Amino acid sequence: MEARKQYLENPCRAASVPYWKAVCISVPDNIRILHDSEFNTELLRRYVDEPYFRLQHRMMELKPVSLPEGYSLYEATVPDFVEHINSCYEDIGITVSELQSYLAREQYSPELWLAVRDDCNGKIAATGIAELDLEIGEGILEWIQVSEDYRRHGLGRYLVLELLWRMRKAAGFATVSGKCKNPNHPEALYRKCGFCGNDVWHILRERGQDVSGSR
Repeated sequence: MEARKQYLENPCRAASVPYWKAVCISVPDNIRILHDSEFNTELLRRYVDEPYFRLQHRMMELKPVSLPEGYSLYEATVPDFVEHINSCYEDIGITVSELQSYLAREQYSPELWLAVRDDCNGKIAATGIAELDLEIGEGILEWIQVSEDYRRHGLGRYLVLELLWRMRKAAGFATVSGKCKNPNHPEALYRKCGFCGNDVWHILRERGQDVSGSR
């Protein structure tokens, strides 16, 4: 119960991942996860660092949002989501079986899977997936992505705000995380949508054998 209390007091400082994952996560021996307050550059001699921002939304001042003109929601399949997600990233991806496993989670809610299509050509332009932990009242933005040709059209903002709106009655707060070095700067989008905080977590992966022979 103490871990739960600490998490609820300051979720983005208490853990690098949502609460339900934090209580069951198993970190491999070659990986360390440190909050920025515990990080120092000496670690870079042994590890490769990938920093992640983690932000919180307090679910206040939410209002209904509308899709930009020319777009509509589309009832996409899991393979549709996978294809779109993978088309939006060069360095990460997900398989159909991996995304299918989300449907078996207690945090799954079908109304929190959104796909937006271009009414002119029927193409999926943006997708978003959120989860809801009813045990502690946490909404979690998992996958938010917009195809390159459709960025800066307001679709990312729509996805974030629509998902928050749909979770507002069951979630007391929401969290999101992402790579600090993402060239598309998703952090700026989340902040514009009301997320706040300054917590950064470092995912440190052990380097291979270096030229000096040390690890």
